[in-house]
Amino acid sequence: MTLDYFTRALLEAVLAGALAGLVGVLVVLRGRAFFTMSLTHATFPGAVLAAILGVSIPLGAAATAVALVLVATLIGRIPTQGSAVASGIMLTAGFAVGSFAETATHVPVDVGSFLTGTILATTTADLGLTAAVLVVAIAVLAVYGRHLLFASFDETGFRAAGLKPARAEAVSLALIAATVVAIMPALGAILAVGLIVAPAAAARRLVRSATTMLWVAPLIGIACAVAGLLVSRAWSVSAGGAITLIAAAVVGLAHLVPQRRTVVEAVPAPAAAGSVVAS
Repeated sequence: MTLDYFTRALLEAVLAGALAGLVGVLVVLRGRAFFTMSLTHATFPGAVLAAILGVSIPLGAAATAVALVLVATLIGRIPTQGSAVASGIMLTAGFAVGSFAETATHVPVDVGSFLTGTILATTTADLGLTAAVLVVAIAVLAVYGRHLLFASFDETGFRAAGLKPARAEAVSLALIAATVVAIMPALGAILAVGLIVAPAAAARRLVRSATTMLWVAPLIGIACAVAGLLVSRAWSVSAGGAITLIAAAVVGLAHLVPQRRTVVEAVPAPAAAGSVVAS
C-alpha cells in the first residue's frame, strides 16, 4: 500500500516526536542541551556534501557528526578548554564547512531544507530510519536505562558502584547523535534541537520521577509534532517552525503548573554492577 505524502508526514511526526522525547530525557538530565544544539549543526555539512555527491543525506550527516564529535571530545579533554568550548567550536565549524562546500562546488543545493527540514517530503526510507532508531533507543533504555539515569544524577556514586562513566557517556552520545541524524530530514539542523529538548524539559517540570520522564516526554513530543504538523496544514506555514514553537509553548505552560518539588527524584542506584534492567 502506497501512503500519501501527508500520511507519511504524520507517521514521521509520531515517530520523531516519540524518539526526540525519549532521548531528550538523557539530554536534559545530563545537561547536554548545548552539545545537542552543536551536534544538530554538525550534521549540516554532511547533508550538504551528500546532496552534492548524490548519496544518502542521513549517511552524510552521520559521518560528519561522528567526525566533529570526535574532534569536540579531543578538544574537551584539554584542561584549559572544556566541553562548552568544544561544543561551540563544533557548532561554528559545522556551519562553516557546509557553507564553504556549498559555495565552492557551485552545485545548487536547497540549504533551507537542511536547516529547517521538510517533513511534508518524508519518504519511506526516512520513516524506516526514524523507526529503527526509535526501536534501538527503546531497547537500549530498557536494558541500560537505570545505569544511564544513575550516571546522570551521581557520577561519583556511579564510579563507586564499580561502573564506568565513560561507557554510559558513550551510549548517551551515540543515542543523541543517532536521534539528531534520524529527525534531521523532518526538522532540519536548526529546529531539531527544539523537539529533542523541550518535551523532556516540560516533563521534568511536571513529574517527580526520572523514570516517569521516559514515558511522559515521548508523549509530549508526539503531541507537539502532530499538533505542529496539523497547524502547518491548516495555516500553510512552516511545519518545522510550528512544531518547534508549540514545543516551546508547552515548556512555558509547564512552568505555570505549581510544583511540590523543584528537583526530579534521582533513580535508585542499580542493586549490583551486573544489574542492567531499567525500572
